[in-house]
Amino acid sequence: MQLLKVSTSLGLLDGTLLASDDIDCKWKEFAPEYMVDAVKNYNDYPYFTLACAGYAGAAVAKWWDEDWGRHHNAEFKALQGPRGFDDMDDNIAVNILGHALDSADAGVLRSTFECLTQQAVTFIRHSQIEAGTADALRALERTAYIIYRLGAAIELKKLGYRFQAVNTTRFS
Repeated sequence: MQLLKVSTSLGLLDGTLLASDDIDCKWKEFAPEYMVDAVKNYNDYPYFTLACAGYAGAAVAKWWDEDWGRHHNAEFKALQGPRGFDDMDDNIAVNILGHALDSADAGVLRSTFECLTQQAVTFIRHSQIEAGTADALRALERTAYIIYRLGAAIELKKLGYRFQAVNTTRFS
């Protein structure tokens, strides 16, 4: 996966996509509402639209780490700001991740999603999928899910999670 390589080259991941079934399942809940906004906004704001999926992944990872029992029932609207989808990124950065908008952490996150979404949009554009088709919708859905998972993995790594080999022979 090219975007995983980019994230690793930026030092945000270690070549592995950190994940949790809880976090992945939350995307399945959010995806229908996200896609309504994504379809409306993608043509005019493709990078922002996909970046919102990454911010959503980071937010869910933060909730998962913080108190999943309290947050597992959160609805998609909890990610959105006062202007709905239009300021979802800022709402997540400030109110969920706890970054001041002018902080280094917020800047790194913004730059990260700019880089990842530019790569993703370039790939979509070069795939020669006809706009407005079912294939185009599927490409947008798959790409948003990948960006969501990357946002979650980046936040999980930032929170200190990592894969570690476990010797299972001592348990047998």
